[in-house]
Amino acid sequence: MRAEVGEAAGDDFCHECWEVTSGSPFETVELAIRLAERNLKGTKDDLPAMRDLASAVKGPGLIERLQQLGTATFRFAQAVAVLGTPADPDLAAGVAVIGGAEAAREATRKLRAARILADEAPGGGLEFMHPLIATAIYRSITPSIRVGMHNAAAVSVRAAGYGPTAAARHLLEVPCEGKPEAVECLRDAAREYLRAGVPEAARRLLTRALQEPPLAEDRAALLHELAGATFLIEPTATVAHLREALAEPGVSSDLRTSIVYRLTQALAHTDRMAEAATVAAEEMHNAPNARIRLRMQADHLVWSAFRTDEPDSAARSRRPTQLADRLATRRGLEERCVLGLRAWDAMVRGESRHTVLTCAGKALRGGMSWTDENRGFEVPVSVALAYMYCDQPRRAEELFTKGISECAGKGWRGSHLALGQTLFGYIRYRRGLLAEAEQHAREGLRTAERVEGAVPAQWFAVGVLVQTLLARGRTADARQLADSYRYGEVVPNAVIYPDPRTVHAQLLMAEGHNTTAERLLTEVGERLDARGWRNPGWCSWQLDLAESLAPTAPARAAELARDAVKRARDFGAASVIGQALHTEARVTGGPAALDLYEEAVEQLLTSPAAYELARALVGHGAALSRNGRVREAADRLYQGLETAVHRGAEELVVRARNELAAAGLRPLPLRYPQTDTLTAHERKAAEMTALGHPVAVVAKDLRLTEQGVRQLLSAVYRKIGTDAAGLAAALETFPRPRA
Repeated sequence: MRAEVGEAAGDDFCHECWEVTSGSPFETVELAIRLAERNLKGTKDDLPAMRDLASAVKGPGLIERLQQLGTATFRFAQAVAVLGTPADPDLAAGVAVIGGAEAAREATRKLRAARILADEAPGGGLEFMHPLIATAIYRSITPSIRVGMHNAAAVSVRAAGYGPTAAARHLLEVPCEGKPEAVECLRDAAREYLRAGVPEAARRLLTRALQEPPLAEDRAALLHELAGATFLIEPTATVAHLREALAEPGVSSDLRTSIVYRLTQALAHTDRMAEAATVAAEEMHNAPNARIRLRMQADHLVWSAFRTDEPDSAARSRRPTQLADRLATRRGLEERCVLGLRAWDAMVRGESRHTVLTCAGKALRGGMSWTDENRGFEVPVSVALAYMYCDQPRRAEELFTKGISECAGKGWRGSHLALGQTLFGYIRYRRGLLAEAEQHAREGLRTAERVEGAVPAQWFAVGVLVQTLLARGRTADARQLADSYRYGEVVPNAVIYPDPRTVHAQLLMAEGHNTTAERLLTEVGERLDARGWRNPGWCSWQLDLAESLAPTAPARAAELARDAVKRARDFGAASVIGQALHTEARVTGGPAALDLYEEAVEQLLTSPAAYELARALVGHGAALSRNGRVREAADRLYQGLETAVHRGAEELVVRARNELAAAGLRPLPLRYPQTDTLTAHERKAAEMTALGHPVAVVAKDLRLTEQGVRQLLSAVYRKIGTDAAGLAAALETFPRPRA
């Protein structure tokens, strides 16, 4: 007030101005300007005039002032409010029905002079001086006239080339009248929103289109589109929409195929695997041609392979084997999907690594999209993970990076992205990058929690995270996480990896509850052996059970470990062979275990499994020390300690230090190569992180975003071969950053 009318305005006068405007910024500014125009100074004598002016800037007063500008100007202002700002003057004139461009210019001039419209905006659009003005004018329009203006606006903006999304906003304000053109506009707008990654907006528009209603022959297609919009955010609603679509008469075969596929996918993503497999099987038998039959057969094989209660796993497994041999020379997507399934099945069954990689390579010829709405991402993900299990994690990461990028590019923030983030973390876990694995798994869990009914996605994330926390030695954190999701209590219907019951048993073993763990692992073994899933690299139940039985039943433990080694050699991946040999060495003990340890280390040195290598090195060193070979033990223990520090395996670091101390040895300074390649920013970020500063503090100090700091630290980890846990030990090797 004093800025406009002068310092003479008293406190009581200013307080009264605040009272009459209710503190509204817009009304206060308008009132101050009007007081200055009347040359009022803010004395007690000016209070009556101030109250009169205040009534004119409030809602009712504003409308009265607008009406005084003339009917055409008033309707023009209403049209601008309906169109939303910035509004095109010609469109506003058309919606207001006041004439041509000259009438629009005259109305604009009057509204700007009255400080209702702002001065000309960039691009020539019309904008109100304040959003409250727009709200007051919009609310002044009677409901019947408002509907008519929105109707006119919908037609005008689309005719003017503004696109379906601009028109659809107005159609949402218009009563349903069964207009085919309105349905078409709403569907077109929904497609644009889906392409832009805004499924919530698409769902709202398609729901409104159903209420219009559409023509009978378009209803099934519209329900299918609505299911596509809800799938990413509410898969349970998707099932209802798709079942309703299938019940519509006269659905074409191509549309029916798409509906059925999306229905099976929605059922699977809500942990209803048996239903998904049944729906695909029924459709396969009723398929009108061989191409659709092959497509449905592939879908049936997918959902059957990923259900825990599959009635005849051996028969189902034979089918992709037979089909793969017959279809190997064809290059269609259906054939390549079958080859991808064959690769996955060969991997879990423990067939030759060569067979798995050959089928996976053929499946990828021509590419496999994660975001093909009619194909799904289950097979591409399985093929990518087959490379991980076959000791080619970098190839797996390439495929995951591409797939996650596809999801992000389309704005897919649902189960697809959650599983992508989680399983990318699982690849990092298998490589021994434990800190990065934890970060990715937590991101996947956060994404999964935002999707209603995405039960399997959460189970994947929790399992990977529990296993990673156990590898890092944080058993209490793993238990808290497991309990918060009832992990181990509830058994999912979908095949989850790592296997939930096996991971739960690993948690129990870490807590010292071996008897309960033995029972669980025995059940897992019986179930998987019955299905013919014998690869210890996919599920380590044999290795874990052998470790659990070693103190009480060493002969049985050794027998299990030897069988696991045989299965691992049949598969042929060095990481699996090394891990199995390490377990056999642990349960065998004594001098006889030394050769097993030696071979385990040799195998793991040629594999990407750095955490398993660290475990084997420490185990070998401890065994050598106990057998009096201290010099050899020292080398193994130093290597194991260094690898464990770099990989963030805190508990293993403690064990290695204890073994060195028991052997009368002192740890050597750890080696951190390539520290001279760090930039000043990277060194500072690494030093602050090593000293325990949170990312937010590092970001503020370096004047970066938190995401920028994380990217910086990732570069550090890659350069020096460590992660967050290893930075503290590396701190002394960093040259001090210059001021």
